[in-house]
Amino acid sequence: MAFSKGAPAMNVKPKNKLRRQSAHLATKKAKESEKRDERFRRKREEDKNPALREARQAKNVPATIDAKRTWDEGVGDEEDALGWAVDVERLAKKRKLAQEAAERAVEEEGVLAQLKKRDGEGEDVDVDVDVEEEDEEEDEEMDSMLDSDSEAGDSDDSDAPRKSKRKPDPPKRATSPTTSTATNLELSPEFLKQKFPALFEPAPEPKILITTSLNSTLFAEAQILTDFFPNSTFIRRTAHARAHKYSVREIAAFATARSYTTLVILMQDMHQKKPGGLDIVHLPSGPHFHFSISNWVEGKKLPGHGNSTGHIPELILNNFRTPLGLLTAHLFKNLYPPQPELEGRTVVTLHNQRDYIFVRRHRYVFREKRESEKSVVGMDGKTVKGVENLRTGLQELGPRFTLKLRRIDRGIQWKSGQEWEWKSKMEKERTRFNM
Repeated sequence: MAFSKGAPAMNVKPKNKLRRQSAHLATKKAKESEKRDERFRRKREEDKNPALREARQAKNVPATIDAKRTWDEGVGDEEDALGWAVDVERLAKKRKLAQEAAERAVEEEGVLAQLKKRDGEGEDVDVDVDVEEEDEEEDEEMDSMLDSDSEAGDSDDSDAPRKSKRKPDPPKRATSPTTSTATNLELSPEFLKQKFPALFEPAPEPKILITTSLNSTLFAEAQILTDFFPNSTFIRRTAHARAHKYSVREIAAFATARSYTTLVILMQDMHQKKPGGLDIVHLPSGPHFHFSISNWVEGKKLPGHGNSTGHIPELILNNFRTPLGLLTAHLFKNLYPPQPELEGRTVVTLHNQRDYIFVRRHRYVFREKRESEKSVVGMDGKTVKGVENLRTGLQELGPRFTLKLRRIDRGIQWKSGQEWEWKSKMEKERTRFNM
């Protein structure tokens, strides 16, 4: 009896391992080729019609945690002000708009009074109608500005020219959550200045004492911090095993008597010989900030790293927006002299994102833009005027690490269970941040 073998099924995997691997690679290569052809086809179409690219980017906005960030609607007692998740810059902007609206109302009342004295009552109706129309237009402009406040909170929006009749704008892509926004320290609330006067009235020249935790072996890392913080000195906490165990309060009294303004304590991880925390004490009487450290990388381990020249760096504080964030920004501001040495071309950046403070130190240089590079683009997505042919080269100096604020004590730590001003909590809402 004749037997005919049917055609093999397409979804059946070969029994041979090498053939299965080659079949998988061929399938993967075909899929990647189709995706690449689709990208190039879409690019050709979008080059001819840029509106297609804008519509695609507006539609494909990533739903990140930063984009879903929530703010507290109302504020409560000032005793819990450090726990407020409110945007200080946005509140200041709304307050400014309300003040300007009140001033306009007073001016309009004066104008109406003058018109009533000058003209008869017959023309008052027309004047009132015009004034009401102007008020409605101003209200629409104010509402549009308050609703269109971006996370950057630029103050230039209030000075831009506006039109009374606004056409619906095409959907635009939201700003990237990684876009850094400079912190405006002038917007610090008054209750923070009254509660922490030492941080808002710093010494003209900071002087820092750096030490380690008890029985720590992080002497090399602490020595690195003396180069990171200008005008700082490192003293070992324990010279040998039987030395006197000086407490933080004793060290703070020692430092205060010698005109130190800040005490920095590098904490060692419990199970590893690496930094695990950083305590910063503002002398002479606090407050005491407790940070945890992660992702510590020394400068010599960074690829293409540079060496520090010892110049006083410039300080960049990014995205500190809440009362707690502004207080933390003022703490780090007090660690650096107010006048940097620009000839060193060194900059220290502290960028806050999702309550993590990313600390970096770079050396920069301005150079001409290459033909293959793009021009500098601002936060609005447009090319910055005046620097079209310039680019900035960066060389990281290190160290590189990440900080997270855990607690703020009212005074200098002396025992467990001390009263604290602010303490981090296990928040159930992942979209609510404290800084």
